[in-house]
Formats: sequence, structure tokens, C-alpha cells
Amino acid sequence: MKAILIFLLIISHAYAANVPYRFSKPKADLLISSLNQSELEAGSKARNILQTGRKMALDEKAIIVGGCWDYIDAVFTRAGFSRDKRKVVFKGTLRNGPYAKLDALQPGDWVYHINHSYNGIEHSGIFVKWLDKKRAIGLMLSYRGEKSRMPARYKGYDLSNVYRITRAK
Repeated sequence: MKAILIFLLIISHAYAANVPYRFSKPKADLLISSLNQSELEAGSKARNILQTGRKMALDEKAIIVGGCWDYIDAVFTRAGFSRDKRKVVFKGTLRNGPYAKLDALQPGDWVYHINHSYNGIEHSGIFVKWLDKKRAIGLMLSYRGEKSRMPARYKGYDLSNVYRITRAK
């Protein structure tokens, strides 16, 4: 549990600073180690999505005109999964659900969820791994958009209300 709390602190710091290279080497190493582990454990399609997302966020610091949806669409497309090469594996609605069971999420999934950390609005990102599955806290690659001119970042989100999951096919 202590390691999870430390990791959440790291992710929060990365979000606030928005430049992963600015925090201390041990914290950066922990984040990179976690990303490496998720990529190794993922299937080939999901691995390609996770690696493409990491490259865009951390190496290129890519800025995509638009919001979270536009960014994740760009990651999937650059990874070789254009819109006709994706499938919706779970579909509910924002306010009325049904909401996905936690076991439905897989690394590399495009996840739409209620953003409990920002006014309960809709948000989407790429699921990386569980930080604390019992509390439904998942590590996501997330893009702020909204003309912020900030690259995507890795952040822990409450994923108790996931209403859509899209996966590469």
C-alpha cells in the first residue's frame, strides 16, 4: 500500500509539473519502470498503443489541437489503429451507466469515464494499469486539451464510472 501511495504522489507531481523529466531521478525511474512493466505485459496491439502514447507524451511532448478525445484518437491512429480498426467492447452512458466492471479494463484500452477529480465531467484516456484496483484507481495517459498547450501526462484516476471502452481490433 505504501508503494501505491508513493506512486500516486509521483503521478500527482508529474501532473502538476507536467514535465516528467523535472522530478527527481528515483521518481522518474519508478514511473518509467511502471510503464515498461505494463508494456511488457500487454498484448502486441495494446503494447503498440502504450508505446506510441508514451512517445507522444514524453519524447515528442505532442500538442494536438482539440481535447482528450482528439489526442487519444491521434495515439490510436499513429499506432496503426484507424477508426475502422477499433471496436467498442463496452458501452453505457455518462450519467445513467451501466458502468464497466473493473476486470473489463485492459492496458491500451481507450476509456471514457466520469472525471471525479474535475467536476464530474466526461473524460477519456488510455488505461495503463491499476494503481489500486480495490479503490478503482487506474493509471491513465490523459490529455487536458482546452487550449492549454500542455502535453499529455500520466495520472491516477478514479475509474469507478467507466461508461465506454474501445479496443484495437
